[in-house]
Amino acid sequence: MMPVEDTIGIDDAIEGMVLACDLRDAGGAVLLPAGATLGAAALASLRRRGIEQLQVVGSMNAADAALDAAALQAERERQCARLEHLFRRCLNGASGGASAMLLERLLAYRRSAG
Repeated sequence: MMPVEDTIGIDDAIEGMVLACDLRDAGGAVLLPAGATLGAAALASLRRRGIEQLQVVGSMNAADAALDAAALQAERERQCARLEHLFRRCLNGASGGASAMLLERLLAYRRSAG
């Protein structure tokens, strides 16, 4: 069975969608290859570049999107817990200044990125 391709507007794209074909800019350069999974950073970058439409594999209904969003949130929480575990010794000691700052920035990145 061939996957269904849907052309959607950039404002309808959500994290977790998969590109059906290479996404190219006006000059023909590949911005994202076919099969790439869209994340928050990629969507923001595409909007800044003026991309208006994407071809994605299949279409997600609201229930699928909610499940994907919940799975993404659970994975982010797992990654943050892992970082806190890895930095546990640095944070318990008195000399955790640089390590604490690094952890803070890593956690902020993990919570905002995909």
